[in-house]
Amino acid sequence: MPELSPLDKPQVKSRSKSLWIKNPQAVFTGNDLDAAGGIVVQGSKIVELVSAGQTPITPIDETEDASQLVMLPGLINTHHHFYQTLTRAWAPVVNQPLFPWLKTLYPVWAKLTPNALSLACDVALAELLLSGCTTTTDHHYLFPTGMEDAIDVQVDSVKRMGMRALLTRGSMSLGEDEGGLPPRHTVQSGDAILKDSQRLIDTYHERGDGAWMQIALAPCSPFSVTREIMADSAQLAKDEDVRLHTHLAETLDEEDFCLKMFGMRTVDYLESVGWLSDRTWLAHGIHFNEDEIRRLGAAGTGITHCPVSNMRLASGMCPTLELIEAGSPIGLGVDGSASNDASNMMYEARQALYLQRLKYGAAKITPELILGWATKGSASLIGRSDIGEIAVGKQADLAFFKLDELRFSGSHDPISALLLCGADKAEQVMIGGKWRVKEGQIIGLDTQTLMARHRAVAAQLVS
Repeated sequence: MPELSPLDKPQVKSRSKSLWIKNPQAVFTGNDLDAAGGIVVQGSKIVELVSAGQTPITPIDETEDASQLVMLPGLINTHHHFYQTLTRAWAPVVNQPLFPWLKTLYPVWAKLTPNALSLACDVALAELLLSGCTTTTDHHYLFPTGMEDAIDVQVDSVKRMGMRALLTRGSMSLGEDEGGLPPRHTVQSGDAILKDSQRLIDTYHERGDGAWMQIALAPCSPFSVTREIMADSAQLAKDEDVRLHTHLAETLDEEDFCLKMFGMRTVDYLESVGWLSDRTWLAHGIHFNEDEIRRLGAAGTGITHCPVSNMRLASGMCPTLELIEAGSPIGLGVDGSASNDASNMMYEARQALYLQRLKYGAAKITPELILGWATKGSASLIGRSDIGEIAVGKQADLAFFKLDELRFSGSHDPISALLLCGADKAEQVMIGGKWRVKEGQIIGLDTQTLMARHRAVAAQLVS
């Protein structure tokens, strides 16, 4: 019998190597499942959870000892402005509330260049990654002359860092001369905004489980865009089945602006432009009354809690538990890096724990609840069910923390210790089954060189 040629032979698909991440010191799965004996990763997914004292059923190719590590689902950041890492702790705005803070910074941010944005993105993403964040959003709304391809710059940065991202095509179309907050040279026409939004969706938006890059539409805020661009963005998002994002109800100044400009409160305005739906998630969501909370919950509209920014700008406190009870999902976001001045999701989670305890008491606001907001809750805001928890079939996006520093000495419950004792740097991070952080260092990144270049550009921007 003649020998078969390679093309005639049956093609056997090779099995991805299996990795048993074995016996973690502790594990937060984000659900009720038992993974005390670790998990098995194959390809980009979790294929098995192992109970305490058990061994995997899956044939194992490699093992990773996690006995000194606390394992979490990768954290998910649902609100940020990467470019603002260039204006952290800038003296003229250190003690200003939101509106004066913005008006002082707009002229500085208008000098942004593609190179400066690239460095700002790299720094923000690196900081997030080192805090255990595996998926992030960003809200970029500045497109001065020369910055028309800002989102493309962000895409390149995300790919370099090996993270997942939902990049939101922000916009400002209501200049000072028309009653808005931003100066005229920082705004764009509605036609330019919608054309670029369509281009970005067509070019970059991935659908389905395992997506690495997605696009959402994000007119900046009621005080910086026209009603028309809000409504047109909602229609485009519906037509293309992408998500919507904006700032809403962050300050009382914003509420006053909406009453004066549109003759209605913030949630009424949101509904009037077609945004009150489960396609939408809102940053901050502080100043709602009982009826507005009920309506947001009934629509399934999500809220990103940004505790550090809210304290930094003295904006107020998000009514998280009332929103959850009404039906709104809650996630966490680090916000700007000029209204938080950090891009650290573990730090954000710790502050969320303490701020929300001031409102609701210690018994209701537990470390597990907050970690749930930072993982599964955040995933729900951005329409993802394949990330945010440790379960079979989910993406292998994982963060691991060591409790071997002085601050953890004497701690007893490892999960609580992460927030109560202040864990702020991951020891290891895996995204889609691939290690991106090992021994507290981002693989392949020269952090010192990045910081030097970033600092030089930041100094130039404010000079």
